[in-house]
Amino acid sequence: MSLADRHETFWNLHQSGCFVIPNPWDMGSARMMAALGAKALATTSAGFAFTLGRPDMGGVSRDEALDHAEQMVAATPLPVTGDFENGFADDPDGVAETVRLAREVGLSGCSIEDTRMVEGNPAYDFELAVERIRAASAAARLLSDPFVLCARADGVMNGVYDMDEAIRRIQAFEKAGADLLYVPLVPDADALKRVVTSVGKPVNALAAGAVAKSTVPEIAASGVRRISVGSQVARLTHRAIRDSVRDMLDDGNFARFRDAMGGGEVDALLAAGADKERGHD
Repeated sequence: MSLADRHETFWNLHQSGCFVIPNPWDMGSARMMAALGAKALATTSAGFAFTLGRPDMGGVSRDEALDHAEQMVAATPLPVTGDFENGFADDPDGVAETVRLAREVGLSGCSIEDTRMVEGNPAYDFELAVERIRAASAAARLLSDPFVLCARADGVMNGVYDMDEAIRRIQAFEKAGADLLYVPLVPDADALKRVVTSVGKPVNALAAGAVAKSTVPEIAASGVRRISVGSQVARLTHRAIRDSVRDMLDDGNFARFRDAMGGGEVDALLAAGADKERGHD
């Protein structure tokens, strides 16, 4: 599947129905997710930062994120979108440049948060937050193939504003040209439904907190078009590292190894996920 085909496929995935987009953090996890049936992939800034021994939120530079995204694009035949935090810039022009660079490395979309990458994770002032999305959208519209720009209102998750402000922001982001709206970690199913009904463009939901208590069909029934998992799978993997190493070093047992996948099964999934012919299925 050519990059142009991937971009078109990714755009079309958002136009009807609901799909789950897993978030790999390296080429191996990307290939496993592709082999297991993912329709598209999204990078995870936290998951990638963990592989570098760094914390989430501002732990990765734009160049590092772009290089990583290019590897994710090369890993499988699937469309990939980038988790690009605040666009790696405070000013609108810098965010627009990030969108242009995202396409250069083969991404079919990216997400931009309204969070300043400083202590406390404060939100950008409303007008600047909107201008940043407007600039990103203008850059995306100049690209030759479709590019799904996801505008995130992260203040509810970060505890810096309430749902009323989140709704105000995503409505403004929609008017500014965003293709997909996203309020991570809403408090309950009613809040998610409110997000969906407050805008006309597709909505992404994060499978965490209250939302993770629902099934995919239940989330889809609310009108959500895309369900992402963020760093959840990466953090499950890190939990397995913590628990198994504690068992070895503290308790002197290897009981958890009984649940390990066989090397042959891992090899088979990696090969299947990398198979470029899968793009023509």
